[in-house]
Amino acid sequence: MPRMAVIFVRVIDRFNRRIGRIVMYGIFVMMGILLWSSASKTFFQPSLWTLEMAQFSMVAYYILGGPYSLQLGSNVRMDLFYGNWDDRKKAWFDAFTVLFLIFYLWILLYGALGSAAYGLGYFGTEYFSFYGELIWAFLTGGSDAATEVLGHMERSSTAWRPFLWPIKMIMIFGFFTMLLQAISELLKDVAKIRGMSL
Repeated sequence: MPRMAVIFVRVIDRFNRRIGRIVMYGIFVMMGILLWSSASKTFFQPSLWTLEMAQFSMVAYYILGGPYSLQLGSNVRMDLFYGNWDDRKKAWFDAFTVLFLIFYLWILLYGALGSAAYGLGYFGTEYFSFYGELIWAFLTGGSDAATEVLGHMERSSTAWRPFLWPIKMIMIFGFFTMLLQAISELLKDVAKIRGMSL
């Protein structure tokens, strides 16, 4: 395997392992939020933010933990035939099917970029130029200049009405890291097919 591919796999695997090991404790965050929700409904005035915050933390937990799950091979598989195959045949099958995953993740990432742009107040179709203008305004004029590029930010329709762009940015980051991990898995499968290991 080329040296750049080996470096790519090691860097991406290490990065996603660290993110995954941190995010796995997010279950305790969700438990705390739901515990407070139950306590506040029972003993105090019910909190408006608990249900939606639990949903946001679940989305972050699921999406940011996905690359680590893929790396560990703990994703769900149909093991009817796969379990009886040798490692090389499994690598061929995995290399073929991960291409579909990469394509799907590109579509999700593109949709998440559009949804986050909408959440930041951009209602056009040129998402990349919007992000370019936003970054350029921030780099040249700071946060005040970036605020001028932003439009009317999207809020949830619930009583709490939080801004939705933070969770949408987490989705972009999660889809991007999952895409990088899928490419890493493809390179590992190609190495197995060639009789090497990464």
